[in-house]
Amino acid sequence: MPHELLAIGDEVRTALKAGRPVVALESTIITHGMPWPQNLEMARGVEAVVRAAGAVPATIAVLDGQAVAGVEGTGLERLAQAGARAAKASARDLGALMAAGATAGTTVAATMRLAALAGIAVFATGGIGGVHRGAETTFDVSADLLELARTPVAVVCAGAKSILDIGKTLEVLETHGVPVLGYGTDEFPAFFARTSGHRVDHRFDDARQVARAIALHRRLGGAGVLIANPIPPEHALDAAAIEQRIAASVAQAEAGGIGGKALTPFLLGRIVAMTEGRSLAANIALVRHNAAVAAAIAAALAELPAA
Repeated sequence: MPHELLAIGDEVRTALKAGRPVVALESTIITHGMPWPQNLEMARGVEAVVRAAGAVPATIAVLDGQAVAGVEGTGLERLAQAGARAAKASARDLGALMAAGATAGTTVAATMRLAALAGIAVFATGGIGGVHRGAETTFDVSADLLELARTPVAVVCAGAKSILDIGKTLEVLETHGVPVLGYGTDEFPAFFARTSGHRVDHRFDDARQVARAIALHRRLGGAGVLIANPIPPEHALDAAAIEQRIAASVAQAEAGGIGGKALTPFLLGRIVAMTEGRSLAANIALVRHNAAVAAAIAAALAELPAA
């Protein structure tokens, strides 16, 4: 039963009641991840991809203090036009922002939390947050990782953002019992690049196999599951070239004292500039790809017999 503090869009509510597949979508990619108007085009396009794949999209956000699963009407345009003027809500921020009547894009952690409250089992995003480079001194570790450890939502992503320390990110996920499943890959992807040099825990090539693994993990007492889905080859960027740009961007952030919630938008913005927009096109392509895979997994989960 949906939570009393969460407003659910009519289309999403109807689908959930009927047992139809629903895919949660985050909103910080709209408010903080891309510029206007590409952010609105992306948001509408990703919802269309989910529908075309046979599922119902549920974009999650906070609008005027109300947590919403299934943004409707002019909500997407409001979020896109607000951009970085909107708050950036991780799971810990939800109560305070709702109390303040704020409008916010939800991160992976916050989207997972609200999706679970709505009864949505599958969530598509671009890339998860993780352990930042230099975390041994800054202790900068994304709340996304702990949310995966405790919230029963399966997250389809193109790996961890390549600005992170991917090896340490995978170690934290392993410590907290979060399975990392490769969808058509043996290697964990690095967001813009298809490879990272790190292996996934298990590989699956079929959405029905993934759905069964998710269902069994939850029945055995597990919580979140991470599905790593590499960016399509035709949109991937060269891993070595991206690494050089990331290193330069990290150095600029350190020199400018940029950290915390401001760090990821800064780094991604610098990479967009350095790649002359190619990374933005890649970002849009991988999000759309993740949405299609998430819809297939959600549909397969909906076909499984109730536990």
